[in-house]
Amino acid sequence: MDVLTHLSTGVLWAVFASIVGLILFLDLFVFHKKSEEPSIKETLKICASYVIVALLFGLFVIFEKGKDVGFLYYTGYLVEFSLSMDNIFVISLVFSALRIPSCYQHRVLFWGVLGAIFMRATMILLGAQLVESFHWILYVFSAFLIYTGIKMLVKKEEQEDITDNKVMRFLKRFMPVTPHLHGEHFFVKSEHKVVMTPLFLALMTVELMDVIFAVDSIPAIFLITQDIFVVYTSNIFAILGLRSLYFLLAAAVNRFVYLKQALSCILIFIGLKIFLPHVGIEITNSLSLMTTFFLLAFGVLASLWRTNYLIRIKK
Repeated sequence: MDVLTHLSTGVLWAVFASIVGLILFLDLFVFHKKSEEPSIKETLKICASYVIVALLFGLFVIFEKGKDVGFLYYTGYLVEFSLSMDNIFVISLVFSALRIPSCYQHRVLFWGVLGAIFMRATMILLGAQLVESFHWILYVFSAFLIYTGIKMLVKKEEQEDITDNKVMRFLKRFMPVTPHLHGEHFFVKSEHKVVMTPLFLALMTVELMDVIFAVDSIPAIFLITQDIFVVYTSNIFAILGLRSLYFLLAAAVNRFVYLKQALSCILIFIGLKIFLPHVGIEITNSLSLMTTFFLLAFGVLASLWRTNYLIRIKK
């Protein structure tokens, strides 16, 4: 039985790796062979494809592991997707500060996804080891998410000068940066020395920011489930889908004025879940999924109403 279970798990991982590999291959060598700004129509098609693949993979999980695990996958996907939306605003600031043209932004995002795949794997494996060795750390995760959610609710937004960011200052000390772009190249030779271009500086900043955002999102997913397969696959599909949405959301992200509050409520809800059974309140997987979806949808729709976006569409 153990051997069969191991083989079944291996097949699941192989299917997941094949799907992600195919997506990345098509993304780089079919959809974006040239460095050019994607059209809105093309972006919509690609975004829809990513979401459909993620949803179909959830059905595959349900078929292989059961309905409860499938609901956990969908909840994890939705939570990771929503928590990563803040990352879009940061990416937009990085591109704007470094004056990265739209035609080269996809190159940064693509290699950023590859880096995120490996970094998330490392962080998730570390988190799994901690949970297995010290189960009480889940309560620490819960307290951290509740604290983070409350802090997001009460803290006022401050516009940060991304060019004076500690991450950028550190990277510039590590290797000199050319003042200008050199096409789609990450490195060039200048005065017999290899130096990085602003394009590579943008990539490294995006990667490090992803690690910072993962500090919130990974504890959240571990409070939903400790199934490594569900944790990792929901993370990666959310990252893939969100990066493809960047060109649609970057310009409109400021319209989502209530998104921060919605994300705060999601964090607090997930943080409280582990404590609720102790007071006689049981949260089923389906209820958890519906609550997460409702909070996110309410935040987005309330934001659109607040900015009169829906009224403009009707007109």
